[in-house]
Amino acid sequence: MSSVKYYYDPETLSYRQITTSKSTTAKYFFGFLLASSLFGFLFVFVGSYYFESPKEKALNRELQNMDLQYTILNQKMNDIESVLQNIEERDNAIYRLYFEANPIPEAQRTQGFGGVNRYSKFEGYKNSDLIASTHKRLDVLQKRIVIQSKSLDEITNLAKDKENFLARIPAIQPIKNEDLTRMASGYGYRTDPFTKIRKFHYGMDFTAPRGTPIYASGDGIVKRVDSRSSGYGRHIRIDHGYGYVSLYAHLYKYNVRRNQKVKRGDIIGFVGSSGRSQAPHLHYEIFKDKRRINPLNFYYGNLTSEEFNDLLIKASVENQSLD
Repeated sequence: MSSVKYYYDPETLSYRQITTSKSTTAKYFFGFLLASSLFGFLFVFVGSYYFESPKEKALNRELQNMDLQYTILNQKMNDIESVLQNIEERDNAIYRLYFEANPIPEAQRTQGFGGVNRYSKFEGYKNSDLIASTHKRLDVLQKRIVIQSKSLDEITNLAKDKENFLARIPAIQPIKNEDLTRMASGYGYRTDPFTKIRKFHYGMDFTAPRGTPIYASGDGIVKRVDSRSSGYGRHIRIDHGYGYVSLYAHLYKYNVRRNQKVKRGDIIGFVGSSGRSQAPHLHYEIFKDKRRINPLNFYYGNLTSEEFNDLLIKASVENQSLD
């Protein structure tokens, strides 16, 4: 039962009953329906634009996590590509060159896949470019690894007939890691410690206490044990054959004599600071056919991959040399 409503009439000074016509009631009813519909529309379409449902929030979190994982994956691929590139360079410039095998062209190692678009299935999404580029990098990286694996198999077969060559070639770090204070300077442009001028440094400097043992990096014959070469101070040169000569400079004293045969790992001298040197260290060089080359590529005999990667980073820093 609806309640009866009244209003006060000031003219008659009495209360009168409020009556509502059917047309007014209908107008209010349809106005209510219109307002409800409009509110519902705003809530469904506009509200959903500004407010996420629990399911949408979960999906967005998954997308953000996927972006993060792909970013981390790309960072890891950067590291892998850097190491693989170094292996490829050593493969072309050292191993294949040693065994007179033709280098593998860079284009062959790094080329992608032609023909049908292999990555069309990733198109049409918010992160399509990121996903497609990552899969493309993985495909190219996989191909490079396969090519490098086959190349190393070929090198292994060539090496079977050259054991003497492999024994002679410089292949170890001339100072043990546990004896090093630090790897002071690498091969490349460095600041001269005396003139402060930037010039090319043709060897690697290993800082160690005076008297630290120095080891022959390969089998060979000692050709020089003297201090008659400008700047090197007391130094040793070992002829390994096949055009290779290793040089050890700024020694404190010798442990070999001229024309003596040495084996890889023999102690040939001790760290000092003779000649043009700022502090006790070993300056180490390698010659191939009388041309100085980067010794960094000749430590595969006694360094783990982690130790070599650490040495690679330290040797690339353009700092001040010690000689």
